[in-house]
Amino acid sequence: MRGGGKVAARAKSPSPPPAPTTIPTTSWAPADRSVPEIIGSLQEDYYNLCMEKSRKINSFVWHLLQEVDEEIEKGLEGITLNIPGNSRLMPVERITGEDFWILSRILKKNPYINGLDVRYNFMSDVGAYYAARLLQKQHKLIYLNLMFNDIGPEGGELIAKALHKNTTLKYLRMTGNKIENKGGMFFAAMLQINSSLEKLDLGDCDLGMQSVIAFATVLTQNQTIKGINLNRPILYGEQEESTVHLGHMLKENHCLVALHMCKHNMKNCGIKQLCDALYLNRSLRYLDVSCNKITRDGMVCLADVLKSNTTLEVIDLSFNRIEDVGAKYLSEILASHNRGLKALSVVNNNIKGEGLVALSQSMKTNPILSNVYIWGNKFDEATCVAYSDLIQTGRLKPDNTDVEPFVVDGHVYLAEVSNGLKKHYYWRPTYGEACSQSSNAGSILVPVGPDL
Repeated sequence: MRGGGKVAARAKSPSPPPAPTTIPTTSWAPADRSVPEIIGSLQEDYYNLCMEKSRKINSFVWHLLQEVDEEIEKGLEGITLNIPGNSRLMPVERITGEDFWILSRILKKNPYINGLDVRYNFMSDVGAYYAARLLQKQHKLIYLNLMFNDIGPEGGELIAKALHKNTTLKYLRMTGNKIENKGGMFFAAMLQINSSLEKLDLGDCDLGMQSVIAFATVLTQNQTIKGINLNRPILYGEQEESTVHLGHMLKENHCLVALHMCKHNMKNCGIKQLCDALYLNRSLRYLDVSCNKITRDGMVCLADVLKSNTTLEVIDLSFNRIEDVGAKYLSEILASHNRGLKALSVVNNNIKGEGLVALSQSMKTNPILSNVYIWGNKFDEATCVAYSDLIQTGRLKPDNTDVEPFVVDGHVYLAEVSNGLKKHYYWRPTYGEACSQSSNAGSILVPVGPDL
């Protein structure tokens, strides 16, 4: 399915399976009749179009359209249609590119739906073709989530080019679609033209060094993007060119609020490049450098920045190796100078009791730091007692940390709690709120549109 010509040809003339004679009976559709009652226009349009095009009716989509029709009947507007292929709450029949063709036909003129979430389905480049057409014709859509849909470079090109003229979409998530360097270059070119997109997630898309540098270059001029995710590019070499160019971008850009650089193979030299830029930057509020190779020496640079930078509110250092010395560097600055940082994650950083206790002590003198995440480090009894005291005195709220104290035989221990800055980045919980504040504190503290 490579090559734009093949994608377009298949997309224009999908091969339909034999037409069903009845709508499938499921737990959502009445079992005593061959055709369930049509309760709303979307369901009716979907049924009629499936019959007209000889398409099999997807019972999962049928059920979700029924829910949306009920919301429309109540007079609600600004509705997001969620069709997650990884839902555990009900049987799922994942949608294909041809299924999305039908969906796009019924959605393109619907004035009530302004968000579409089709994560974890089987859309492929065929579905990307119809998503691009939808972006050209639907002028109400502001949120589109296409994460993990097996979209390749050709599909990425189609979507990026559709955004050249789109003036309504604000939030796009392409996470996990292997658009590679070629697709990344088309998205970078799109940002030179598009003036409406505010949040773009291209994490885990196999971007190459060329496309990362292209994004850094484009963002020196783009004044509308507020949040960008460039997690886990495919980089070769040890020169850390990506951080050099992104650091230069931060010196010039005064609109970017959130920058995610997870899994960039960043070392101390790379974090120093970013810190040099943060002396001048006064817009960035959320910096994610988790899952890199930053050590205690990198914390010297970051601590020095935090002396004067009061803009940064959330820093994610999870899965690095700052150890006790690095934690103490940060603790000293947080206790004496910085009064801007609200959340700090040092999960899995090989920090022992000395460094963890120092962080807890800094919270006693710093009234602004509200969220601290420490799980995965090496807890001793002093650490357990220190964080137990913070929680029991109310200085650290239970929802704002990822540990919970308990006592066994008179000794205090800490258990893990499912709280964090972005716990539900890849998946949704089987119960409770999908975007709960305690599990996704980063996007709550620094909101950039809906939680992508």
